[in-house]
Amino acid sequence: MPSLSKLLRPSADQAAIGLSLLCAVHCLLLPIAVAFSPAVAALGIDDESFHEWMIIIVLPISVFALFMGCAKHRNFSILAIGAAGLLVLGLTIVLGHEVLGETGEKAMTLLGATLIAISHWRNYRACQHASGCSSPEDAEKEPRAAES
Repeated sequence: MPSLSKLLRPSADQAAIGLSLLCAVHCLLLPIAVAFSPAVAALGIDDESFHEWMIIIVLPISVFALFMGCAKHRNFSILAIGAAGLLVLGLTIVLGHEVLGETGEKAMTLLGATLIAISHWRNYRACQHASGCSSPEDAEKEPRAAES
């Protein structure tokens, strides 16, 4: 039976990719949504707290998935890309649009989210190919292969 970390790591990679996409969609589409429906601004999803909550959620998921994956496949460049993405997102929150400007903040957020998504995609793929780093789907296939 696969360990809990083997079961959770692929899901954590997928969650981090999804959250990165959510962050990118938020940055790109929210201004358009507010322009077409000013009531969207009342939801409070355009303020800095959205970015802070995203990093609070993404950080532990990313650290867990990337460290667990790298422990198996030993490709530490994947960890470096993820760490760079998290660092860019963290700096974006610290500097904010007061220092970066609206465009700079969006660009850095998109860069950080893209780096995180790339690192988790590479981590997911590397774990599929590394011995002992199977996904839950692979673990379900193993007993059937042994029966044949």
